[in-house]
Amino acid sequence: MKLPVSLIVLTYNEGLNIESCLKSAVDWTEEIFIVDSYSTDKTLEIAEKYGAKIAQRPFKNQAEQFNWALDNLEIKNEWILRLDADEYLTQELWREIAETLPKTPKNINGFYLKRRVYFMGRWIRYGGYYPIWLLRLFRYGKAKYQEERDVDEHLTLLEGKSGKMKNDFIDDNKKDLTWWIKKHNNYASREAGEILKSLIQGNEKSAFGVQPGIKKWLKQNLYFKMPMFFRACVYFIYRYFFRMGFLDGREGLIFHFLQGFWYRFLVDAKLFEKIKKQG
Repeated sequence: MKLPVSLIVLTYNEGLNIESCLKSAVDWTEEIFIVDSYSTDKTLEIAEKYGAKIAQRPFKNQAEQFNWALDNLEIKNEWILRLDADEYLTQELWREIAETLPKTPKNINGFYLKRRVYFMGRWIRYGGYYPIWLLRLFRYGKAKYQEERDVDEHLTLLEGKSGKMKNDFIDDNKKDLTWWIKKHNNYASREAGEILKSLIQGNEKSAFGVQPGIKKWLKQNLYFKMPMFFRACVYFIYRYFFRMGFLDGREGLIFHFLQGFWYRFLVDAKLFEKIKKQG
């Protein structure tokens, strides 16, 4: 059953992941767009197999790239679905979307979907990491990234109300731990830059959806009020013990330690280095 939905996926060397994403969507969406940053692996070959329409352009950040896609692609459908290459929708969620869209009131312009993250093949269910609600399905022209940030970017509705779907979509990156660490090292540099910018300019205020808004408020008004480096320890303890991350097994230990402590500590270290260079 084809739905009036256009899928947009941003890619760069996603040959290991993109097939799961497109395979889950090809029977449900009327069109698939790939906005690629000049991949050198089999990403585009796989995308063509699923009939995707391909555009290529240099990558600055996720927000800028996706906003470009909304402004420049020849989209014909009423609804837009935004997925990363390592994400896909469960069949239960597709069926829920198929049942919900025809009955959606005109004042509902977007839906928050519930993300289920896998790491090393294991569902990371605890540590405050599930559910994560993200605006991923919206009417064309009714949502965009209002801040083209390097990190912590979130789609926001421009008007109207939002709803929620009950079923999950899956985030299951098949790349190895070396790639994950390199990716988060890059994220840490970008986040440290964003934090320094906000310190210079003063606290920024913006309206996101409910969960991103709460997380951002906690980050600015609680996490960043704690001493540098110490806060990474507090966050890991909170996530691993108080939010029961230990129930995610050995894979969870690796994930919560690296993502909840090492990454946050690395951001502080890079921020410390930048502040020292500022004099």
